[in-house]
Amino acid sequence: MNHIDLKARVAVITGGAQGIGLAIAKRFLNSGAKVIIWDQNLEAMAAAALTLKPLGEAHSYRVNLTHEVEVKAVCDQTLKDHGQIDILVNNAGITGGNALTWELEPKVWREVIEVNLIAPYLTSRAVVPGMIKTGYGRIVNIASVAGKDGNPNASHYSASKAGLIALTKSLSKELATQGILVNAVAPAAAKTDMFAQMTQTHIDYMLSKIPMGRFVEVEEIAAVVAWLSSEECSFTTGSVVDISGGRSTY
Repeated sequence: MNHIDLKARVAVITGGAQGIGLAIAKRFLNSGAKVIIWDQNLEAMAAAALTLKPLGEAHSYRVNLTHEVEVKAVCDQTLKDHGQIDILVNNAGITGGNALTWELEPKVWREVIEVNLIAPYLTSRAVVPGMIKTGYGRIVNIASVAGKDGNPNASHYSASKAGLIALTKSLSKELATQGILVNAVAPAAAKTDMFAQMTQTHIDYMLSKIPMGRFVEVEEIAAVVAWLSSEECSFTTGSVVDISGGRSTY
């Protein structure tokens, strides 16, 4: 593992109690950061704490990321408890299952947009003013190749990730002179608990589109996120970094 220096940095990871978020938390702790997890799954947070404790200082706060008041409150509490937020990784997300666009329930469509797109807007809205005050910040949004290519039977998920990519580009331009860099990563599918929300047909479809013939490992995603979250990343903002095994190259 290459060393990336995140010493003295306070990093918030949404949905950090499992899957990609947990892998990022581990990588950040190994790089010297203090990790703050914002999640709503108490059971997963308790399990994550046991895994993360030997690696460094990590704390968890329960929050519904789609509720503006809760997000503001947890941001204020985090700043009160830890003094600063240097890094925000918007990782929390859901797939919403698989179905043809006209067969998806509007309630499900809205829920996916709320979790995958509205929540990153709310967390960024809460965290950015503090970053502006300190003149430093790194925001990394976990998008998807589905946001570039559009997966069939996943219009809600694809649209939410396309929106997140656009949010990344807009926010990066607004903050380009403030010392705050905003980037996204667009992974191919990784084997996480989210697979339980998908049909086997959809899983097979995603694998068939990856030229390397395998799913991405969560640790591979975490490695890219760690660099984008570091001071070493100093002139890259508004970018979408592909981690797709050759599926997406633009």
